[in-house]
Amino acid sequence: MTRGEQDATARVAIDLGGSSVKIGVLDQDGAVLLRDEFVVTGELADLNRAAHLAGELIKESGAPVDGAGVALPGVVDRAAGRLVRAHDKYGYLGDRDLRAWGSATLGVPTMIENDARAALLGEVTYGCARGATDAVIMTLGTGIGTAALIDGHLLRGRHDHAAILGGHQTVDLSGIPCNCGNLGCAEAQASTWSLPLHLARDPQRDASALARTERPGLADLFAAPADDPAAADLRTRFLNVWGAALVNLCHAYDPEVVIVSGGVLRARDRVLPSLTEYVHRHLWSSAHRPELITPDRPEDSVLRGLAALAGPTTAARKR
Repeated sequence: MTRGEQDATARVAIDLGGSSVKIGVLDQDGAVLLRDEFVVTGELADLNRAAHLAGELIKESGAPVDGAGVALPGVVDRAAGRLVRAHDKYGYLGDRDLRAWGSATLGVPTMIENDARAALLGEVTYGCARGATDAVIMTLGTGIGTAALIDGHLLRGRHDHAAILGGHQTVDLSGIPCNCGNLGCAEAQASTWSLPLHLARDPQRDASALARTERPGLADLFAAPADDPAAADLRTRFLNVWGAALVNLCHAYDPEVVIVSGGVLRARDRVLPSLTEYVHRHLWSSAHRPELITPDRPEDSVLRGLAALAGPTTAARKR
């Protein structure tokens, strides 16, 4: 082993996602050296399992770890190291200080961040938007996550809510109520959790194979045959909702580039061109028409961002 290899350090990243927990050990260039994941159960055992797997991956990597990051699917209080409000699958977190938890269980300083902000940071630091200083991201999954970067700084706001609630923009005043308490939120109109609700209301559901799927997701929606009537209608509706949400983000933050991420982007040829056309057609006449791009490995975006955040030598930590 060379002196450079001996001196090389790694970072550990834990992404507490809506449906799965992902753990990775990454090098200083944001490359995932080792990773593991498991399905969320919504119990304290998830946190204990994440700590155990992280420890095992650190041992297996053989690299000294100099920092850790934890991503959370909600509003985070970075000063207190916790979710502002723990609920649903992470209700057990309560007032738990995850910075202290990470430092105690992993033995290294631990940072926390909202998952969409971490994904954005990962892509502008190591990924598809590397070097960008003005960008927004929209992640499509269980819900809709958003974040913004302006002049190289992640927007957080006085109360840590800035730019991450793009999934709760009202896009349809006659739409279904959102579980956040608002009416017609983008994610209530077009996300994984709301998809079964829309299928149940579709008048063509009896003729739809998608409607008979036990747990339909966005990937199922875009993989459904063109002659599935309910799927065809919902694809158009979902694309329009996502497009409207992106137009709002562009009007608010004036990005140079827009990152669209999530598992559904494996069908990028069915998603990205339609979104690009919608956004460019509906933006204010003089507004910049940003390029819409998607990560090559969207499953690693959050892990990469956490590695950038946790690394003491990277400029990204200053953001």
